[in-house]
Amino acid sequence: MNKISAVHVEAQHEISLGKTILLCLPMMIITVMMLSHGQVPADPASGIAFGIAFFFINGIFFLMIRTGETDRFRSLLFVTYAACFVISFISHLIEERGSMAISRADMIEGLTPFCHMVIPMTIIPAALTKTIIFPGTIIGGFTSIVSVFVLWIGASLALGRGFCSWACFFGGMDEGFSRIFQKARIKSIDSRFTYLPFAVLLVVVLGAAATLSPVYCEWLCPFKTITEFAEITSVKIFIQTIIFISLFIILVVILPALTKRRTQCSLFCPMGAFQSFTNKINVFEIRVDPDKCIKCKKCMAVCPTLSINEETIARGRTGITCMKCGKCIDACKQKALFYHIKGTPLDGGHREICRRLFLYTAFLFLATMSGGFVQDAIVRIIKLITSGSMI
Repeated sequence: MNKISAVHVEAQHEISLGKTILLCLPMMIITVMMLSHGQVPADPASGIAFGIAFFFINGIFFLMIRTGETDRFRSLLFVTYAACFVISFISHLIEERGSMAISRADMIEGLTPFCHMVIPMTIIPAALTKTIIFPGTIIGGFTSIVSVFVLWIGASLALGRGFCSWACFFGGMDEGFSRIFQKARIKSIDSRFTYLPFAVLLVVVLGAAATLSPVYCEWLCPFKTITEFAEITSVKIFIQTIIFISLFIILVVILPALTKRRTQCSLFCPMGAFQSFTNKINVFEIRVDPDKCIKCKKCMAVCPTLSINEETIARGRTGITCMKCGKCIDACKQKALFYHIKGTPLDGGHREICRRLFLYTAFLFLATMSGGFVQDAIVRIIKLITSGSMI
């Protein structure tokens, strides 16, 4: 009987083809304008890249709406986005500089792309000294300080910590490695480790205020390994580089693969900890229906950030670190977990509406962030196949 009920619930969740297409039309119109920038692609490679990106991104959204599943399809685009970011970003660096390394002269000239990971460290120095402690440009370009701040503020208001599952390319790398194995090799993580990112946040914020330098970027960022790093000209920089590589291998590759959790994001990242507080001002949340919950703890077992435990289930919601990825919702066969808009009724009649409103908001951010990188990566792969070089 339970199996029949579960199948019936899942069947109810899938909507008709015609309704799905109608619900997807707004996203298709927005993405075609966004991906094309209002212009016909200038060359065959760009045209192919546009077509693949458009159909891939909108195919993912179609499947989310049609099936009622969120995380499985979100993850496919999210991880693809992260991989394409690496291809595109590194290729651009090599084109502009000849390597991934950045020299002291480039830093002085403000040629370092501003990274959202720096944001928590800039607040106190900016308030005290009215300066930004990062060698980047203030305005102009996608990676200028002002543009990244505007993007972050918009994402925080719209998604809260959902930013980490729908917009952050670094999170996509962590997630990709967490899905390598079908089963976790390390099945239990002490919940006290979830406080570690907040400790790291406090240390780097106070350290940045004391030294007027981005401490995390200089000593602790794992992603320097696959983006850009300081040119090795001293023993200090050599040690920093070793630390970056070690943290990347341990936190982004090995531990996610062994635990099937996003360990860098949930157990170390100061930006993730900082972003958790924005869940308080964001209107979207994930709730638990106590009448449907059978305490099977599947949601606890699959949560990539350890944001669900017995205490949060008893309160009927996820913890402050929830990234709104939807994995717990997809895993719950009783449909006890659901997306919710704060201040609206909790009854079942509004749940699908809340989910769709969240998906339009979150997916638009994911499509916006991923579209350019996916297209550029495809163009560069085509170049590699046809000419032997991505540059």
